[in-house]
Amino acid sequence: MARGGRRACGSVGVNSESESSRLVGEYLRHLADGRQLSANTVTAYRRDLSDFVEFCDGYLGNDAWQWAEVDRLTLRAFLGWLSRRGRSRRTAARKLSAVRSFLRFLHLEDHVESNPARSVRAPRAEKRLPGHLSRGDVEALFASAELRAAENTLTGTRDLVILELLYGSGLRLAELHTLDLAQLDLVSEQVRVRGKGRKERIVPLTGASITAIRRYEPRRQQALNQAGAAAAAGSGSSDDRAALLISPAGRRLSRRAIQLSVQRMLKAAGRGDDLSTHSLRHSFATHLVDAGADLMAVKELLGHASLSTTQIYTHTSKERLKQVYRDAHPRS
Repeated sequence: MARGGRRACGSVGVNSESESSRLVGEYLRHLADGRQLSANTVTAYRRDLSDFVEFCDGYLGNDAWQWAEVDRLTLRAFLGWLSRRGRSRRTAARKLSAVRSFLRFLHLEDHVESNPARSVRAPRAEKRLPGHLSRGDVEALFASAELRAAENTLTGTRDLVILELLYGSGLRLAELHTLDLAQLDLVSEQVRVRGKGRKERIVPLTGASITAIRRYEPRRQQALNQAGAAAAAGSGSSDDRAALLISPAGRRLSRRAIQLSVQRMLKAAGRGDDLSTHSLRHSFATHLVDAGADLMAVKELLGHASLSTTQIYTHTSKERLKQVYRDAHPRS
C-alpha cells in the first residue's frame, strides 16, 4: 500500500534522467572506478537498487519522490515486499545491504542528512552449509574425466583442465573464465589469478593440473589455427587468442559453457543436480580443512577478504564428523 502525504519531486527510475537516478548512476560509477569492483558485482548492485526503486515508486505513492524521503519504515516495508514476492531471507539481506551501502554513499556525499538503513536489521539468513563432494566422489569424477581426456579431443582435454583448476587450485568460476594462458607458470607450478575487487593472488598448481594443461595445449592451438585465416594470422580477437579455455570456434569459453561442462561431468560420475561449479571450490577448501590445513593459509588460497568467510568450512567439517558419529555409534 502506498504511503500518503508524499511530495512530488521528480522521476526516479534508475534509467531515467532525474536527479535521483543520476545519483544511482554516480554511485555505480564509484563502485566501478573508485572501488574497482568487478562488472558482475556492479551489475548486481544495479539490479538490487532497481528493485528498491520499483518498490519505492509504489510505496511512496507515485514515481515522483526523492532519496531524502526514504526512512526506516520504507526500508522495513521493502523487506516485507520482498518476502511477499517469495524472495529468500538471504536475498532480502543482500538487497538491503546494497541499499544500505548506497544510502551511506549519499550521506557521505551530503545528499541526505542521515542513513536510515543503519537502524534496520537484516533478516537472519537461513543457515546453509556449502555443498561439496566426498573424496570418493572426487576420485570418481576425475576417473571419468581422465577417460574422456585420453581420447585427446579439445573438449575432453579442456574439461579435465577445468576440473583440475576448480578443484586443484580452488578457483572461482569468474576467475577461471577470465584466465589467460600467460597467467600460468608451469615451471614454477603456480597461476596468477585476479579475484574479487580485481585483487591478484598467486595460487599453486597441482602436478595433475600441469599434466592436464600440457596435454590440452596442442588441442587448444589446433582449434585456434582451424578457427579461420584471421585467427591463424593473428588478426582475430586478441582476447580470444589469449584465453586459456576456448571453444572449437576459437572463442574464449563462456561462463555458461564452463558450468554446462561441469554439470555434464558431475552427471557422468553419478552425481545429481545438487552440486554446481562452485561446489568444486567448496570441496577444495573442505578437504584442506579436513586434512588439518591452517585456516589462514586456506583463506589466502581462496582469496577471501575476511577469515570469517573461510570459517564456514570448519562448520562443514564439524557437520561431517557429526554425521559420521550418528551413522557409526550404536548409541548416537
